[in-house]
Amino acid sequence: MKKQILKLSALALILSATCTSISCSNDDNPFGEEQMEDTGDLTALENIAQGNLEGAISQNITLNSLIQYNLTGIFTVTNGATLTIPAGTTIVANGSNSQENYIHIDQGAQINVEGTTAEPVVMTSANGNAGQWGGLVITGNAITTEGVNATAEVGNLSYGGTDAADDSGSIQNLVIVGSGAVITGDSQFNGLSLYAVGSETVIENIAILDGEDDGVEFFGGSANATNIYVEGAEDDAIDWTEGWNGTIDNAFIIHNSNFSTAVEADGIDGEPTINNLTAISSVGGTALQFKSISGATITGLSLTGYDTNIDIRDNAPLAGIILNGEEADISASYNATPIDLNSPEWDFIRADIGVDAFEDLPSQISSNTTLSADIIYNLTGITTVNTGATLTIPAGTTIIANGTNSQENYIHVAQGAQIDIQGEVDNEVIMTSLAGDAGSWGGLVITGNAVTTEGINAIAEVGNLSYGGTDTTDNSGSIQNLVIIGSGAIITGDSQFNGLSLYAVGSETIIENIAILNGEDDGVEFFGGSANVTNIYVEGAEDDAIDWTEGWDGTIDNAFIVHNSNFSTAVEADGINGNPTINNLTAVSTVGGTALQFKSISGATITGLSLTGYDTSVDIRDNAPLTGIQLNGADADVDTTYEGATTVDFTGVDFLVDFITE
Repeated sequence: MKKQILKLSALALILSATCTSISCSNDDNPFGEEQMEDTGDLTALENIAQGNLEGAISQNITLNSLIQYNLTGIFTVTNGATLTIPAGTTIVANGSNSQENYIHIDQGAQINVEGTTAEPVVMTSANGNAGQWGGLVITGNAITTEGVNATAEVGNLSYGGTDAADDSGSIQNLVIVGSGAVITGDSQFNGLSLYAVGSETVIENIAILDGEDDGVEFFGGSANATNIYVEGAEDDAIDWTEGWNGTIDNAFIIHNSNFSTAVEADGIDGEPTINNLTAISSVGGTALQFKSISGATITGLSLTGYDTNIDIRDNAPLAGIILNGEEADISASYNATPIDLNSPEWDFIRADIGVDAFEDLPSQISSNTTLSADIIYNLTGITTVNTGATLTIPAGTTIIANGTNSQENYIHVAQGAQIDIQGEVDNEVIMTSLAGDAGSWGGLVITGNAVTTEGINAIAEVGNLSYGGTDTTDNSGSIQNLVIIGSGAIITGDSQFNGLSLYAVGSETIIENIAILNGEDDGVEFFGGSANVTNIYVEGAEDDAIDWTEGWDGTIDNAFIVHNSNFSTAVEADGINGNPTINNLTAVSTVGGTALQFKSISGATITGLSLTGYDTSVDIRDNAPLTGIQLNGADADVDTTYEGATTVDFTGVDFLVDFITE
């Protein structure tokens, strides 16, 4: 979900190409020749005239929105000067040294970013990649526990004073991309670094994308911010220390790759406030971390998909942390209503970032429907794709199940309908629940017209759904590069949802590159049919990772299973033997348990079988014949551990590789 933002009009390109020296006329130059001659900042002004930002200015300067500016080094606005950046301006950081490539607003100076929701100001690295520059650094005269004229961890910059109302300017509708240059393990730039910035500074509508360190960090001060959006920060999305005591109204955080925390709070408790914080992770991790004696008051807190909601370090007192009106509870889920990005002040995100608003999925889809990756969808109940209709889900789309009844919260593709999931290997489609907890929704259920031993128009164990026919090549669509999290809602002991439930799905259905995480029941279950699957990863399934019954006779190419908590089996095979095939199966357990279980007369042919850490490799139930079970080219042997095969390699499918290597 990386996004590059290089918004250049043809006119801007022409102007930046023609105005390349100090000899540009007053009409082309962002300021007149007379102004340039009267200043001691001649080198910096010459750079600006050529479309480059580097050096120091000590007078008021207004940039030209029709020019793309290159940030080629450190650009400093010194005490008494104001830098004005009009709406629509783009600044591209492309200095040769990422540690010396940033914009610095010094103590006593001001910045005036005049972006609008329709035309934000964009500051980006040349290719949008993380860590390529140092972002925007403001050093003010407000109060910090480091004292007066402290020295910042970057650039040897001076900050801190006694003026809590310090005014370092106004920043409105600004997008920062690819920042976070690293100096050492303890010294890093952020997207927006606020050193002792005061309460009179205006900070509104800020988006910070793909930074190698924090999105925004407050080093003391009393700065307030409204509408902060942070995506792809590799360290903390929001960080504060040194007694910051300001307020954030509305913060929206998305984590889709490795990171540290959504919020890190450290140092003395200045009792800062966040009103409305929505944070969503598709990769687990930690949401809120409190260190030392730092605390906060956070209301409207909505956390989705994190392994740990609250992490306490250095004996931080829970009493100093008030979340949704109560003292912090490390076992609570914190699922307040998420921020609605539909409101007009977030328009700059939709226009320039590609993240839109929340929208509810309809309960019935009866004609061809295509979702948008720019919208986060709420699955509030049962969504059914009806016969004759196709639901298309493009790469990068996120669907969050948040219905009040987990048993009636799933996506159903009916007989004769299709689903077309168009995820990419580095930009997958994600289906998750609001909290990401196992069993909190029913997953993706497909009912097809292929053959099952239950017959034609059988009734599924969930939802009273009809499935089964005579068409082994039944085509229920295409599922590519999909992540399913927190599914497996339980109805009764004999009726459960799975991550992916395939009822009589046929061989023409495409199912490739699937990850199913933290389900309360099975990862994937085949109820008859002839469906084939390529590249499936299952982790944290509390029942069976892969399950089949009713004569399923399809093939799985490449399956990787990880068990790190209580579960039933890696593979459960039951019913009549359709002799399905698994080519290359790696299963790893850190908690013992049973790997393969065969019931009734079900069997399989499994090659490339690699089992690690199980107490029992092969478990036979109901007199299942070993001759119907071929493992690594021979009849199954209950005394063999099957540890020798090469493990499955998902090279080329980025998100599957990430799961295995984390």
